[in-house]
Amino acid sequence: MKRLLAAVAFALCAHGADAAAGGATQAFPLDRVRLQDGPFLEAQTTDLHYLMALDADKLLAPFLREAGLPAKAPSYGNWESSGLDGHMGGHYVSALALMWASTGDAQVKQRLDYVIAELKRCQDKLGNGYIGGVPDGAKAWGEVANGQLKVDSFSVNGRWVPWYNIHKMFAGLRDAWVHAGNADAKAMLVRMSDWALRLTTPLSDAQMQDMLRAEHGGMNEVLADVAEMTGDLRYLALARRFSHQAILQPLAAGQDKLTGLHANTQIPKVIGFARIAQQAGEDEGRRAAEFFWHTVVEKRSVAIGGNSVREHFHPADDFKPMLNEVEGPETCNSYNMLKLTALLSKASPDVGAYTDYYERTLYNHILASQHPGEGGFVYFTPMRPQHYRVYSKVDEGMWCCVGSGIESHARHGEFIYAHDGDALYVNLFIASKLDWRERGIQLTQSTRFPDESRTRLTVQGAGTFALKVRYPGWVAPGALKVRLNGKPVKVTARPGGHVELRRAWTTGDQVDVELPMRTRLEPMPGLKNHVAVLHGPIVLAAKTPQPGETLNFMADGSRMGHIAHGAVCPQEAAPVFVSPTLREADIVRRIKPVPGRPMTFTAPGLIQGRKDADRLQLIPFFRLHDSRYMLYWARSTPAQQSLLRMELAKAEEARLALEAQTIDQVAPGEQQPESDHGFKGEGAENGIAPAGRWRHAKQWFSYDLSDPKAEARALLLSFAKGDAGRRFDLVVNGQLIAEVELGKPDTPDEIYTREFPLPADLVRTAAGKLNVKFVAKPGSIAGGLYGLRLLR
Repeated sequence: MKRLLAAVAFALCAHGADAAAGGATQAFPLDRVRLQDGPFLEAQTTDLHYLMALDADKLLAPFLREAGLPAKAPSYGNWESSGLDGHMGGHYVSALALMWASTGDAQVKQRLDYVIAELKRCQDKLGNGYIGGVPDGAKAWGEVANGQLKVDSFSVNGRWVPWYNIHKMFAGLRDAWVHAGNADAKAMLVRMSDWALRLTTPLSDAQMQDMLRAEHGGMNEVLADVAEMTGDLRYLALARRFSHQAILQPLAAGQDKLTGLHANTQIPKVIGFARIAQQAGEDEGRRAAEFFWHTVVEKRSVAIGGNSVREHFHPADDFKPMLNEVEGPETCNSYNMLKLTALLSKASPDVGAYTDYYERTLYNHILASQHPGEGGFVYFTPMRPQHYRVYSKVDEGMWCCVGSGIESHARHGEFIYAHDGDALYVNLFIASKLDWRERGIQLTQSTRFPDESRTRLTVQGAGTFALKVRYPGWVAPGALKVRLNGKPVKVTARPGGHVELRRAWTTGDQVDVELPMRTRLEPMPGLKNHVAVLHGPIVLAAKTPQPGETLNFMADGSRMGHIAHGAVCPQEAAPVFVSPTLREADIVRRIKPVPGRPMTFTAPGLIQGRKDADRLQLIPFFRLHDSRYMLYWARSTPAQQSLLRMELAKAEEARLALEAQTIDQVAPGEQQPESDHGFKGEGAENGIAPAGRWRHAKQWFSYDLSDPKAEARALLLSFAKGDAGRRFDLVVNGQLIAEVELGKPDTPDEIYTREFPLPADLVRTAAGKLNVKFVAKPGSIAGGLYGLRLLR
């Protein structure tokens, strides 16, 4: 009953806020929807097993340590013991609360209550409201309170994104109250919010904005939620102070300044802009959120719904990095984009673009990111032809995408249905049962979608209401068919709208919906001759294992284990669509369904470039695991095929040769690569220039590089002509390698490279670890550094 009251109260508050802003629909609480047999129930069940396999005491260890209490088990490794200690604990609380609401599983509720009780012990012991696993957090937060701030894009006072870290606990406590009715969690959340309020009150607005340069998760969103839950406007004011104006203002003005920014840092901020706008009836945050959504979805996303390369937004007019790099769309980005989509769609129930995007991303990225057997989660999903994904192991991978992953597959029931007064919306075609208990109505959705292009809705109970069934954008105009109790219904709705059936319903009424799916091609933005294949909303892909190759698809626990580091296949060796013309219709007609095998297609004669090309099968990407794959295909005519392969080979020749020489590398100024390479510095700064991201320092900065086989021969460093005259020392493992003065070489490009040989005896005695340090000369600056590679 507590869970029900919490969820209903929160939903009612949200409804009031949306109404003030002209909004409409509300999602049903998760405990009103139960999934039935199908891919989403399978994903939920797999996730439940993964959740229960995690050791709660290991996840609690960082919190107990920081509270001065004895741990019951050692902390997990990986990100949980290298600076982001405790972030998984917050995700875990959210995931348990969501899973309890979605399943009613008593063991999940028992685990959740235990974790909350242990966290309460930590909060009570500290006595100031704080709960966190940030290493030596008392000192770090004390410095913040005193206005002593050393901020970088991923650190505050030397701690790895501390606000991002504890935001997970804020959100976990909120979810434990909203979805599981845990009253202790609500009280703990309010106390933690009071701590944050006291901590930041002495800071000026300028200091707050400076601090927000470091990734801070959705602090503005969760504080807006606390304001709504308590009715205390102090928390809404604090949420506004946690709104990063450098991001908010350009977006509200309709300006896309996202290129080069760390993508998943920005999405939670935007969710917060939208939440504050909904509560306060403000226009600025709404404009910013809507512009961001349209920009990212329509100009910066690929077929699976994901975005970004190496975690950053690349130029919207240059998607070549998406094909070249193996660090493709990050799963966390899509997790947060779905949260933003759901939030914005509440105020626009008839804007089909929101639901079409939600469905596309849910199937093709979120569902595809979970291993169906082991339950492990994917960090990067490469779009590069013939690359592959790696999955987390339950006791080793503690990445952000594991944290969001355990949440994602516990909340599949939350967007299927929505309501507005006496209108019931069917948004997604997922086998499930809805309990609309306020009206005494149960609705069962029976479907094998996408294996069958139909769904049946069966009513139990009696009452007058409007049933609004979504007309997806991927169904052709006039093609959707509806029958009510076996009799055809005239459909006047068009794609993007809803078919409305308003009547007095009685037990046994049935609505059958036919959703004809078409096969179509979708070019990669700006690269019209690289296409993905979709059938309805489902992205199709083909397994392309390499003869004699054995790959390890399960990631290890190393800091960079979430990247699929195996050899890349040359793009000129990838299979290609070859057709007499490049017209979509000529290509699509050669893609044939396999009889008796739903959502399985072949393309004999169309796919060329492999001995087994005619046997390759196109299947839903969400069912493709443990293999190299083709998701985007180059298309060519027979006459152009040889030229295409020559162009691809030429474009990759130098790049692949450099990759083959590279032992280790760092992308300066990018959060994860720098974190993974132990970045340290004094007086260090980073930024974005037209030529790319850079790092420099008025004093020094350093990275730790790995050379496990003692093969290192030289460092290859990238600089910009605009930094000519800067002087600094290059030091490796304490030994001066070179005194560097940057010049202006006679090259056409702004960025150039210089190679610095490494002494053989230094490499031999380094034990596989090379600390590379850049030390500014007096009165000068070290850097800017645009790239760093260790060459064999």
